[in-house]
Parts: sequence; C-alpha cells; structure tokens
Amino acid sequence: MPEDIRQVTHIDNVRLGEDERSVVIIDQSQLPNRTVYLTLRTPEQLYNAIKLLQVRGAPAIGICAGYGTYALARQWEIRDPAAFAKEFHHWKEYLNSSRPTAVNLSWALERMERVVTEHEGQSVEELLELLGKECRAIHQEDIEMCRAISEYGLSLLKDGDGVLTHCNAGPLATSRYGTALGPLFLGKEQGMDLHVFADETRPLLQGARLTSYELQKAGIDVTLICDNMASIVMKNGWVQACFVGCDRIAANGDAANKIGTSGVAILAKHYGIPFYVLGPTSTIDLNCPDGDHIPIELRDPDEIREKWYAEPMALKEVKCYNPAFDVTDHTLITAIVTEKGICRAPFEQSLAELFR
Repeated sequence: MPEDIRQVTHIDNVRLGEDERSVVIIDQSQLPNRTVYLTLRTPEQLYNAIKLLQVRGAPAIGICAGYGTYALARQWEIRDPAAFAKEFHHWKEYLNSSRPTAVNLSWALERMERVVTEHEGQSVEELLELLGKECRAIHQEDIEMCRAISEYGLSLLKDGDGVLTHCNAGPLATSRYGTALGPLFLGKEQGMDLHVFADETRPLLQGARLTSYELQKAGIDVTLICDNMASIVMKNGWVQACFVGCDRIAANGDAANKIGTSGVAILAKHYGIPFYVLGPTSTIDLNCPDGDHIPIELRDPDEIREKWYAEPMALKEVKCYNPAFDVTDHTLITAIVTEKGICRAPFEQSLAELFR
C-alpha cells in the first residue's frame, strides 16, 4: 500500500486510552491546520466532544460512545451489580442526548447496555471484562465494514470517473477507509485515476476542512467547490457519480445526511447522474418508517452568522435556521451501498433482506 494512502486510511482518530479509563480522539474541529489529540475522561468531556463535533461522523461517534461508556465504568467504585447497571443506564442516556440524528450513537450505546442487562447476576468485574470486549468489537467490526463498503462502492466506478461528494465520510468519520470516501482510497491503491469534487459543506465546512484534507493527503485528485457550484460541475459533464455517507437510513430508503445532501440528489436526478448513499448496516433504522420520522438536529444560529469569520457576517438580530441534516427522498437514490451488498429499490424489501 502506498505510504501516503496508509497514513490517511489507517489514521488513529478514535481509540481507547492505554489506561482504559479514557478515550483519545483527534479534535476534528481543529483540522486542517492543527492536529490535536484530546483525552476524554469525564462524562461531560465525552458529551461535549460529540456535541461540539470534536468527534463526528456517525460510525466514529458510535465507536467513541462504546469506548466512552466502558472507560467511565472502569472509573467507578461501585461493586454491586444492580447499582452498576443503574449508573450505566444514567450515563448512557446522558451521552445519547448529545446528538439526536446519527443512529450509530444510540445503536452503540444500546449495544453496550445490553451487555449489562443480559448478564444480570454476574459480578462487576465480569461485566467490565465483557464491556471491554464489546467496545473493541464495535471498532473492529467498523473497520471490516468500511473495507467491504469500499469494495462494493468501487465496483460502481470506472477508471477516469469524476465523483462528487458532500460533507465528510472518510477515515476521520469512521475507521480505516471510510464509507463514501472509501472506494476512492481503495481505487487509488489499485491504480485507478479518479477525480473528486468536494463540496465545502457550509456552515461547518467539513467538506473543505476534512474531505479535501484527507483526499489531498492521500494523493487523490480533488477539487474543492462551494456547495452552490455542484450544478455547474454536473452540467459541465465532470461528474459521473455522487457518493455520500449517511447518519440514518429509514426503512423505506430515505436517508439523513449533512445539510445540503438532498439538494445534490435533486441536481443529480436532473442531470441523469447516479446518486449513491454509502453506510454500514448500523445506520439503517428499520424501526423508523420514513424520513419524516428522522429527528433533525438544530444547531446554534451563530454557526451561520459568525463561525470561521473574523467578524460577524450578519446582524445579530437576523434570524437564522440551522438544521444540521436534511433527508434525501428514496426516489432520488440510485442505490444504498452497505457492507453486506448493494441495495436497490424497492428499498423496503432490499434493506429488510439485509437483516434476515
């Protein structure tokens, strides 16, 4: 594997601290100009890291939550299993309230709590050992899922293709290769010549700060564009496919992703360009019937007014609407790429089949 690719795809963005009482993350809010590692030890530090996007990307949030609940549990002096289970549930619910849209957060937390509830009667020492195995399993499974998604996604591309992506779904947001960016890294490894257009993804600029950063560092041909430039690059014939990640997929195939994704899908439909959503099966929520039932996180209006600017770019009195995500209708999605295969319409059937 070329060294530049390895340095990006194998980045250690979320890991359990050596003392197993902390979680170490790359502070993504500081990229691309500074690479800062944070050590998270308290519930408040874990909550804020997720809420303030120091760790972000649905799979990475899930990994962080798994390690985080285990690290917290290792710190407690509780030795009564019933009291331990009660304390675990309290902090699990606290962390789960940090961000509502990404289903991987609740999925990982529920999975960790099941270790406690399904082993009722075992000692706290035994529960801690099981929790340690479970959080490591969540991480390892994501590594394997990302590789499989990358291989399935690459099968949809040919040498010389132009790909437009929105937001960030690379190794920083996941583990190893990533989801929507994974096929691009894998293609580079295999000698394919792919050209990527990365939307800046306002207001948080995750496309600019993270996606273009990862692709450039890996030696992949990337061009950064403003979000409202997607139409012209499609019209120019420079885009043969759109690859995006996802934070939650409903049972009917509606998919929540970073705000602006649905607009890209509408443009792709107009220009006849296939639009692919890539994500692990852990982001599929069969209990959610459609996109209308996906909770959409609303963030601080000042992210629009003044974040990244030396001075505010709008009057303080101006109202701002700042949803973090939107929902792309399943009718706009060509296929959903998972680690178990490529799902096509009707999605109610193809997604459900993954879990049979």
